[in-house]
Amino acid sequence: MTYEEYRGCENLVYAKITEDSTDNLTYGEVKELAGLGEVSKVTNTSSDTHYYDNNPAIVIMATGDDDLTLSTSAISDETVADLTGQVYDAATGMLIEGEREETYVAIGYITEKTNGEKVYVWRYKCMCEVPDVNSKTKDSSTDAQGQSLKIKSIATTHKFAKNKSRGAKGISVSGNKADVSAFFKQVTLPDAVTAKAA
Repeated sequence: MTYEEYRGCENLVYAKITEDSTDNLTYGEVKELAGLGEVSKVTNTSSDTHYYDNNPAIVIMATGDDDLTLSTSAISDETVADLTGQVYDAATGMLIEGEREETYVAIGYITEKTNGEKVYVWRYKCMCEVPDVNSKTKDSSTDAQGQSLKIKSIATTHKFAKNKSRGAKGISVSGNKADVSAFFKQVTLPDAVTAKAA
């Protein structure tokens, strides 16, 4: 057995969903989001044990949404508007904060293991909270503040052959095995992932 840990993350990008239906799953342009400092993902699960003949006989498991927390550099107002369904006026550089349109995006990034293996990730259907902004007065220290982006990730309505005709929340792909040359040029879907040429 080889022991590895995760150490490193980079290349945070996103793309807005334009359609998620039984027939189609389409996205807009892939765009840079911000500098990535840390990624945390928690999958919400629940279980219940059913008893028969005085013994635990069946465990029912349910997998829910994923909670992602991304520690980032400051996110531009235009990107915040894109992620959260708010309005950005490019002519004045103004973010208008208020009622949100329902907006889903795909989130992509790379993590790395201590052996140097890069893992390429797409999360397919995410809804982002409005990120908090913390600022304080300049002083003699070197303190500065980035942002924390909280995300709910759910499965797509669209189904994939490689996922036994089910929707998918995302993929994690080994850069040592898969062809990742165009992984972030568009949102790479499970059925489009192929092995590296021999």
